[in-house]
Amino acid sequence: MKQIAALPLHRAYLIRAVEERLLRLFSEGKVTGTTHTCIGQELSAVALADGLDRQRDIIFSNHRCHGHYVAWTDDVEGLIAEVMGRRSGVCAGIGGSQHLCGERFFSNGVQGGIVPVSAGLAFAQKLAGTGGIVTACIGDGTLGEGVIYEAFNIAAKWALPLLVVLENNSYAQSTSQSETLAGDICARAAAFGWRTWHADTWEYDRLAGTMRDAVAYVRERCVPAFVRVDTYRLAAHSKGDDNRDAAEIAAFSARDPLNQFIAQRRPAGDPVIAAADARVTRAVELAAGQPSRELPALAEEPGTALQPAASPDTGTQLEAINRELHAWMAQDERVIAIGEDIRSPYGGAFKVTRGLSDAFPDRVLNTPISEAAIVGLGNGLALAGRRPVVEIMFGDFLALCFDQILNHAAKFHGMYDGKVETPIVVRSPMGGGRGYGPTHSQNLEKHFVGVPGLDTVVLHRRTNVARLYAQLRATTRPTLVIENKLLYRERADSPLPTGYRAYEGGGLYPTTVLRADDEKADLTLVAFGRMSVLAESALAQLAEEEIFVELVLPLRVSPLDTRLILESVSRTGKLLVIEEGTAGFDLGSEVIASATAGYRGQTRLHVRRVAALPQPIPSAPELEQKVLPAVANIVEASLELFDE
Repeated sequence: MKQIAALPLHRAYLIRAVEERLLRLFSEGKVTGTTHTCIGQELSAVALADGLDRQRDIIFSNHRCHGHYVAWTDDVEGLIAEVMGRRSGVCAGIGGSQHLCGERFFSNGVQGGIVPVSAGLAFAQKLAGTGGIVTACIGDGTLGEGVIYEAFNIAAKWALPLLVVLENNSYAQSTSQSETLAGDICARAAAFGWRTWHADTWEYDRLAGTMRDAVAYVRERCVPAFVRVDTYRLAAHSKGDDNRDAAEIAAFSARDPLNQFIAQRRPAGDPVIAAADARVTRAVELAAGQPSRELPALAEEPGTALQPAASPDTGTQLEAINRELHAWMAQDERVIAIGEDIRSPYGGAFKVTRGLSDAFPDRVLNTPISEAAIVGLGNGLALAGRRPVVEIMFGDFLALCFDQILNHAAKFHGMYDGKVETPIVVRSPMGGGRGYGPTHSQNLEKHFVGVPGLDTVVLHRRTNVARLYAQLRATTRPTLVIENKLLYRERADSPLPTGYRAYEGGGLYPTTVLRADDEKADLTLVAFGRMSVLAESALAQLAEEEIFVELVLPLRVSPLDTRLILESVSRTGKLLVIEEGTAGFDLGSEVIASATAGYRGQTRLHVRRVAALPQPIPSAPELEQKVLPAVANIVEASLELFDE
């Protein structure tokens, strides 16, 4: 083994000192949760940080991120305070060991998901023309996650300045690579046309040169590349969970260049080692004297009194959405639309993006069938200050995007202590009625509502699309917009049911209320999405029975503003909720629970709900009609309520 210069080893020692002290803090009961130390892998972090440009480049690391963070930022104090859960931590103790954000550095505990996000950040770097690159740090275990291959493909096709550094320590937690990994590691990236390099942490000079070469290649050619770094983790995966062979660990420990350096220099009283130890001790003392962060107060959304509804959009809902997308892209050069088949001449499966690429050819991009990577790419663009609008062709496919929405888009702002925003808009059509069958007709919004940090909007028949897009332009929150295939052809300016007028009120996403003229409402009907059309048809039939309904149409279903619903229920004492999705842990359950908790009427609250039958949606029209809610179901449930 060649002699390594003292400087990189001293920097690696600082990382080692931090990691060993954190493990001691756990054993002393002063730190809880988990931590994944990089003991034995420190030189990889040092070589990477030295090869990059701190003024332009970005690192996105994984759960084993401490070494990357310290080598890149030198923020020992912020890291230790973060792991100790203190207010002075880099993310005020919210992120903890795995979730760091600072100085062009990010990390997340979900490994594979960071690769498409990094690709999005790299796309933003390319668009900005700064010459900056993005490095995603992953482990060999991450190669089992399919989303990274989706991202590899897009990065190659779009020529993104993305460097993936894979630290190969031969174990995925406790499982040997020999049990889980087929084929050659570098060949996986090479299959997408990426250039690959291979180095290790036992020959530092070669490793540092490899990193410099790879960085220069990505920067100069604006293409992705891949570096495999063979290394060995000398400590447990997380604290004490280690069942590897002790002899194997001992052999690698003896081979470790940093261990050899410490054995040589520490007895001689190396002043740099002593200074590193003192710094870490002082960082622990400083953190221990800091309080924990107070949780931020939950702000109550401002409300508006019910007032006559504004003039509706003209044309069909599809035309209104298309018109607003054109207007937004014309007004804001940060907006980038991505999705499958959205460019001309196709214009999307339902033609929502028709003509958009003709007007903005460089900002409307077709993607592969890679739903998770598409949303991940949008997340990276959003982190970089862009305004991505992502179309998922069918709402059923949102299940493939769940990790990117739940563990990335919705969490970044909160877990990074408000340092970043992720204003991504994900649009997708849902709903049955067209015979598309079990995997292309579902309403899955109930699986996304209630996710903290995510706004979920479900368009109904009376949605003012222009007003909706004005709010989307203003928000900094990730937003899921659920459209409906059959509502695309509906006109918002279609006549209201006879004797009814439209009002609106509530918060940032106004709720629409239809009320009968000069009639006391007999019951409150809450309808979501396309069920608004069925509900309006039911109003006419119920009016013939001299039953008058107050129809409430929420637009944003999560977080759900229930104020107007509660106000109506307090007068009627009867509540019917209808949705196209299946019942159980659904939107209707939330409305009924909120109404029950907030009901202040003089009599008992009576409730019913109408939803789809709990089974796959058939393709055959006759069977599909039996599964999905119908006007007759609404009328029947309303009559039952009226008679109670």
